[in-house]
Amino acid sequence: MYESRTTEQHLIERFVEDLKELPEVEAELDYKAQRPPMEREYNAHVALRVAGKSFILLVEAKKAVYPREVRQMIWHLRERSPAQRSRQERMRLTLLIAETISPGAKELLRKEGVGYYDSGGSLFLSAPGAYIYIDKPPPKTLAKSIRALFSGRRAQVLHALLVRQRDWFGVTELAREALVSPATASQVLTELDRFEWLASRGQGPSKERHLREPGALLDAWVKQLVTTRLQTLPRYYVAGIKADALAKQLADVFESREVDYALTHEAAAQQLAPFLSHVSQVRARVLVGASVNAALIDLNARPVTEGANLVIIEVKSPGDLLFRERVSEVWLASPIQIYLDLLRGEGRGKEMAEHFRKERIGF
Repeated sequence: MYESRTTEQHLIERFVEDLKELPEVEAELDYKAQRPPMEREYNAHVALRVAGKSFILLVEAKKAVYPREVRQMIWHLRERSPAQRSRQERMRLTLLIAETISPGAKELLRKEGVGYYDSGGSLFLSAPGAYIYIDKPPPKTLAKSIRALFSGRRAQVLHALLVRQRDWFGVTELAREALVSPATASQVLTELDRFEWLASRGQGPSKERHLREPGALLDAWVKQLVTTRLQTLPRYYVAGIKADALAKQLADVFESREVDYALTHEAAAQQLAPFLSHVSQVRARVLVGASVNAALIDLNARPVTEGANLVIIEVKSPGDLLFRERVSEVWLASPIQIYLDLLRGEGRGKEMAEHFRKERIGF
């Protein structure tokens, strides 16, 4: 508890110092002010002067803020906000300070005109005659938490929810679908609840959840792709064969060697939602194992640095091939995986991804 109070105090002091750095802004922590009873619950008062206009900021400090908590916080803040009694009295504004405020929570706060500040330096304040909006990258703690949600086994849970976005899941069933432990599934559901992307029904062990905002979740995943480093992929050239025939030959060789795989990128998207006049390259997700090299030798695939018509995306877990489907005697990655892989491709990959999402995914 002491550590929490110290962190809040430090964040409030940083907020005041950041205000002082702005042009035509004066700010001072108001420790000794005689506060009315309704204002004593706030963590701090800040005397603020912006371009000659005076305000009192009533500061509420929190550890972290997500959309799920925002509406209740806004109602609570407004219930406690004192009414303006005269034109001469300095206007009182409520402002929320937190170590982390999620992007969705910030958007809701701005829509409601409630000010905020986070440890990353983002600031919003709107009042008659004064408007301040500074948008900075999320603080490292929030960025790390979100990044973890979209990687590893947690990403498998998101994948399952997106692929079966019309279904209701209990924790155990979802864990089974995603090939993860119930604890991991439960952690992911708790995080998604904070963003208000889930609907729920029932209580206790029989509680079920349903992804009601699949588009928002997929958009958030796309944003995370931009922040991750591109993997260096093994590239090969197979002589004397076109991409469609190469895909079928690749499937035959991998299956004869019992290699688990799934075609992705343009070669897979073209089969599910045609867009290009022709595909010049085959990309496949391949489960790493001793038989992979033997299969590539059978295929007469020659490693190259340019001019490749075959690219291998090495994966280490069966979870990386979740929800692959059999189409025309070839295994294809799930539509969600194909879409995400297209966004990381070259050439017309991003253009094809937009078409594929509209035609095949639909949200």
